[in-house]
Amino acid sequence: MLVGLFAGIGAGAWAQDRPQDRAYLGKREDIGKRIYGVRCAICHGIDGKGRGAYKDVLKVAPADLTTIAKRNNGVFPVERVNQVIDGREAIATHGPREMPIWGTELSIRPPGRVDSAGDADEDAFARSRIFAIIDYLLLIQEK
Repeated sequence: MLVGLFAGIGAGAWAQDRPQDRAYLGKREDIGKRIYGVRCAICHGIDGKGRGAYKDVLKVAPADLTTIAKRNNGVFPVERVNQVIDGREAIATHGPREMPIWGTELSIRPPGRVDSAGDADEDAFARSRIFAIIDYLLLIQEK
């Protein structure tokens, strides 16, 4: 129960934190920005505006990821973005859940498909990387 209380408090504090107030300054590299640059920028662009190197070869233009909150009445839909990245919400241009365009590094197994501790560790690793990307996307939202 105590763990749930602290997790709830931490999540609430995280949700209240304003991206512009975070200390992502200096020489410290933002891991979310780095992962985004490797896995997402080729289509969505390094600035997140949908102008990546592959934009001209795609049938559907990549979304402008800097306006996610603006398109949702000022609210950044963390859970929906999480589901898009981990494959639970299908986006045709991301590819099928079994073989997303960025590989399996950001894929989470469907419930009931975790067969071993190693599978659980891989899912935890993927979740941490997904939340790092989400944190970075929060930072680049237009006002």
